[in-house]
Amino acid sequence: MKAYRFPIILLSSIIIGSIIGLAFGKEATVIKPLGDLFINLLFMIVVPLVFFTISSAIASMDSMKRLGKIMGSMLTIFIVTGIIASIFMLTASVIFQPGSGVDIPLMEPDNVEEMSFSEQIVNTFTVPDFVDLFSRENMLALIIFSVLIGVATGITGEKGRPFSKFLTSGSEVFMKIIQLVMYYAPIGLGAYFAALVGEFGADLIGDYAKAVIIYYPVSFLYFVIGFTLYAFIAGGKKGTVRFWKNILSPAATSLGTGSSIASLPVNLQAAKRIGVPKDIRETILPLGATIHMDGSCLSAMLKISFVFGVFNKDFTGIDTFLTAIGICLLSGIVMSGIPGGGFMGEMMIITLYGLPMEALPIISAIGVVVDPPATMVNVTGDTVSSMLVTRQLEGKDWMEKAKASTA
Repeated sequence: MKAYRFPIILLSSIIIGSIIGLAFGKEATVIKPLGDLFINLLFMIVVPLVFFTISSAIASMDSMKRLGKIMGSMLTIFIVTGIIASIFMLTASVIFQPGSGVDIPLMEPDNVEEMSFSEQIVNTFTVPDFVDLFSRENMLALIIFSVLIGVATGITGEKGRPFSKFLTSGSEVFMKIIQLVMYYAPIGLGAYFAALVGEFGADLIGDYAKAVIIYYPVSFLYFVIGFTLYAFIAGGKKGTVRFWKNILSPAATSLGTGSSIASLPVNLQAAKRIGVPKDIRETILPLGATIHMDGSCLSAMLKISFVFGVFNKDFTGIDTFLTAIGICLLSGIVMSGIPGGGFMGEMMIITLYGLPMEALPIISAIGVVVDPPATMVNVTGDTVSSMLVTRQLEGKDWMEKAKASTA
């Protein structure tokens, strides 16, 4: 029980906060600043944490060949798990038809900025100035910069070793900072959930109830069944036990914050305790927080089927389904790791299907109410993916190797 003590405390604080939110309604938002304080502390740390963890992990690799193997295995697993998640929700959507019978007034959204695909690519992967890297809104550009720093440090050789030690030291220091911040987590998450339930609880009842009723059970089923299967493939019975022993803290944090990036520090700690090697976890988890989102694939499929029902479009046929799965993968890739990052994915759904712009507020509203469990699946999916990559690179006895290296 010692290993589960802190996750139980976190879950208890979430339950207590939710009860307060239900009891006091919108008045519970008065304690929201206590939750905002916790989230701001995580966001404050995450930019330097991402830089130091990625760059130090790559700089300390024995060879760039190792990096290539990690990246290749990672992308394969990200795509496969994204497809499985999309099919999982597709099956539920075909059975329950979430958009049927829904009558939602259409409103033209304000201030929709049009951007070409080439501009989206440039703005996603690069920034015009170095100082822009210090913003969590440019996380993918920061990750690419960190990778370049790590590669350059590694190939510099002996002269780069002092800088490599600095990067490793920085990574360790920021991980310790995370441990200190997490002492405040029960108060912060409890207050945040009280405000969240108090403010949005009533919005879960109405036209969107059917979509929510479908998404929450499906996402939790995927979380339990899918990730148990992935963990078993990665490490057998021992891998499954170790996954569930350590995943509750990042799951609770992501459920409360609604942000993959804010949950990254806690997730890195969990992967370390599971036994995922340093270079794998510190490469895959920051990248996964931006480009691997099984929960977003689930929600994207729900949004597609929902908006098809609203506009009385036929959501049947292999071509329609394959296109929907492709859009879910693209939507997951362009999602950023910050709250509200699904906007570009929603724009992609509307654009590729030729839907009217009035559809945007419809699917955006779905995104709001399903965001907590979607983020939880996104975050925990990164952890189990790092286990799968380790299994592929290190062999079936990777947990024994990890135990021996720390002994």
